[in-house]
Amino acid sequence: MTLTREDIGVWLVNLPRATERRRKMDAQLQQLDLPYAVFDGVDGKAREDELRALMDLPAFERNLGRKVLWGGIGCYASHLGVWKEFLASGKPAALILEDDVVFHDDFLSAVDLALANDHAWDMLKLNKIRAKGPVVQGKLGDYRVNAYLGPATGTGAYLITRATVEKLLPAMVPITRATDHEINRFFRHDFRLFGLEPFPSHVDDGGHSFITGTASGDVVKFKWYKRLPHYWLRASNYFRRAWWLLKKGYLLPQAKRDLSRRP
Repeated sequence: MTLTREDIGVWLVNLPRATERRRKMDAQLQQLDLPYAVFDGVDGKAREDELRALMDLPAFERNLGRKVLWGGIGCYASHLGVWKEFLASGKPAALILEDDVVFHDDFLSAVDLALANDHAWDMLKLNKIRAKGPVVQGKLGDYRVNAYLGPATGTGAYLITRATVEKLLPAMVPITRATDHEINRFFRHDFRLFGLEPFPSHVDDGGHSFITGTASGDVVKFKWYKRLPHYWLRASNYFRRAWWLLKKGYLLPQAKRDLSRRP
């Protein structure tokens, strides 16, 4: 299938109280002439009791090596909610945006190129917090499509297919990790998590995150010896990612491969 922007749904995840972020995003999206729907984000700090029921709290704190940040759990629940709305729409793919994205001049052309070559990805990141250990899968125009041996975190802007959401949704609860950490377990969920680089957007929260606070001041890490399971998990995930990529034939870089040629 070859997709266009007319085929997909576009959702902006925005906390209702984050009115300034909504104003800035609306201005950008109007300038792009990109129609979108707003998904009211889940305010984790206000709905802590409700969200606890979705969590394996001991596993979460063991895996992350820190206290839970309820704003982050709200973000997790928001992505689950917008995925459900996407499935209900009947659309074959979605562009999901968080409310701190800055679009580059090539954003729409990058989206169009990715959609025209939707055979080449299952979930495609359009920006990042971290994107460690890129392995080039091939090229689309002037872009590289990368898999990642290391953490590929951040959910600020991404394309995702219906089949991928249908696969991921049942496996996302109970919550044992941050949103992007769970998604980064593509080796468990068996889907192609790739990035389009150079990324056509980036995130800018203005120095204040609704999850980690100002300058990550809300993050409470455990003492080093209590973080050992977290360090072990981080290290072992490199091997798990490498093994999955090897099995699927994605571990060796293929910088010259033209991914616009359908298999």
